[in-house]
Amino acid sequence: MRYVVIMAGGSGTRLWPLSRQGRPKQLLEIFEGKSLLRLAYERLIGLVDANNILVCTGRAYADDVARQLPELAAGNILGEPEGRDSLNAVAWSAAVVADRNPEAVVAMVTADQIIEPVEEFQRSLTTAFEVAEARPNALVTLGVVPTSPHTGYGYLHRAEELEGFPGVHRVAEFREKPSLEVAQEYLNSGEYWWNAGMFVWRAATLLSQLDQLLPETSATVREIVAQPERLDELFPTLRKISVDYAVMEPASVGRTDAEVVSVGLHIDWKDVGGFLSLAELFTQDESGNAVDGRTVALDSSGCILVNAAGPDHVVAALGLTDCLVVATQTATLVSRLEDAERIRQLVDVVRTEAGAQYA
Repeated sequence: MRYVVIMAGGSGTRLWPLSRQGRPKQLLEIFEGKSLLRLAYERLIGLVDANNILVCTGRAYADDVARQLPELAAGNILGEPEGRDSLNAVAWSAAVVADRNPEAVVAMVTADQIIEPVEEFQRSLTTAFEVAEARPNALVTLGVVPTSPHTGYGYLHRAEELEGFPGVHRVAEFREKPSLEVAQEYLNSGEYWWNAGMFVWRAATLLSQLDQLLPETSATVREIVAQPERLDELFPTLRKISVDYAVMEPASVGRTDAEVVSVGLHIDWKDVGGFLSLAELFTQDESGNAVDGRTVALDSSGCILVNAAGPDHVVAALGLTDCLVVATQTATLVSRLEDAERIRQLVDVVRTEAGAQYA
């Protein structure tokens, strides 16, 4: 039986002050009145039984998740007591699904991306399900066919095609975010895909990989499922590590009995990690400013101007070049675009010097 887990636990600090403590980016209803979480759910409609869709999120966000996704079956919101990186969201979810159905095949998809067309995404995810069903030891990762030498994404190096599955390739290795020169080489070679951070596997297979690589994690998530009343006690003891570092990369170089393969996504894909990627979805004025909400710009160019302070507020920019201005009701951010990736550091300072209520 097929299941899907939407991973929606990130805090989204790179989108501060839009994204705040208790109101992360995946819950912001700024995409034509919908959130990234809602869009992720709607991409799954008709793909699997609605009762087999789960969301793994922070416990503090559980009520908002339930409000935005009233279709979710009771008990299908898994609230982490604290963030312990992607491996533990994946491992706990897999253990829950395996307990419900030991033969389950589960897709782990993200809630921080814009994907179009949806039909192509569903086609690729269906292929990934078929591979995992046919090959019990397969760890399937989704790779986006690149359209530019992007330096903000990790890459998959494709190897030979998987027999019986046209367009599905074994993964030779994972590569970290490259320099522009290296990214251009990847693009020119035609052998690399962007790492989408989405996976399909048998739930039992993922747990088997953890038995081989991180047996303490495997034992702990099984214990949490067996004794859910101990979640708060046990979850914080899990080693904080990403699923790529913990499982996918070791498996791809033969450290386990799994085979790592990738299904290509021929889609328009935007990973909404920060303001630079979010701005691609905004309107551009005649001076190249990406604007959202009521804004005015004079002698300003190449800026990102966001007004989320309400209809009685205006954001006005004068003589600015390549700057970021984001206004909300309780906090305003002003930064050079080149420093946009440092917003996490700023949020830590805001929390310390201004108070947690502003972070």
